[in-house]
Amino acid sequence: MEKLKARENDRRIRRSTIEVTAEYLIIAILALAFIVPFIWLILSSFKTSQDLFRTPPRWLPETWTIGNYIQGFTGFPFLKYLGNTLFIIVFNVIGGLFSNSLVAYGFSRIKWKGRNAVFYLVLMTMVLPFQVTMIPLFLMFQKLGWIGTFLPLIVPSFFGNAFFIFLLRQFLVGVPYDISESAKIDGASEFTIFYRIIIPLAKPALTTVAIFTFMNCWNDFIGPLVFLTDNKLYTLSIGIQQLMSTNDPRWPLVIAVGVSMTLPMLAIFFILQKYFIEGISFSGIKG
Repeated sequence: MEKLKARENDRRIRRSTIEVTAEYLIIAILALAFIVPFIWLILSSFKTSQDLFRTPPRWLPETWTIGNYIQGFTGFPFLKYLGNTLFIIVFNVIGGLFSNSLVAYGFSRIKWKGRNAVFYLVLMTMVLPFQVTMIPLFLMFQKLGWIGTFLPLIVPSFFGNAFFIFLLRQFLVGVPYDISESAKIDGASEFTIFYRIIIPLAKPALTTVAIFTFMNCWNDFIGPLVFLTDNKLYTLSIGIQQLMSTNDPRWPLVIAVGVSMTLPMLAIFFILQKYFIEGISFSGIKG
């Protein structure tokens, strides 16, 4: 019997070892699939045009140069476009955090008639892509005289986003109602509970919303292209497109600027990944 048990344990150990090895192998293959193109992008940013289009292609540049990055910062108004992009991002993050958290609080912590029906109606707006509402929005902003300003890219963030409302609502549902009830007994108003109790508990979800908002604004191309008419107000995404739309696009320069735009997103993710993962997994306090 002891021998049979020992053999069975050995089989289980072998199976678990094989399963773990297979899992790590699959993860490694998937990681390479994402990392290899990014490594190629970084190496290509240090190449000359001749090295970039060499046949057969080579991983390492024959002549290393940082001229692409220097021209990327000086060859076109990079800092101006960067400032415009950050200006839009700051107000979108502020507006998104305030509006989405407030609406999500109403859907998750306050009981009122028709709450679920309205919530489902809000979720239904997620199926409408921006391309469908683009023309009505353009006509509305044109009537308001906002075309050619940052207002069409900033003001909508103060009216909520269906996905972010859903994300925060699912997180806040996990916060015990006893906390709110205890605060009400002590005389706290709904806004006091929202500001002093719920907001601090929802930091992971709010951080996730901030990261997604940053990424959306940082990569947004259609919005600035449609609503901005002055070259001085352009964002980085349009600036890169201007480099690509010339008769002789300088691809190493375009790649260098692309790398410069990717690094901030990676840095923000790695710095805030703890809160990002907690927010995505909806790991609120459980009652």
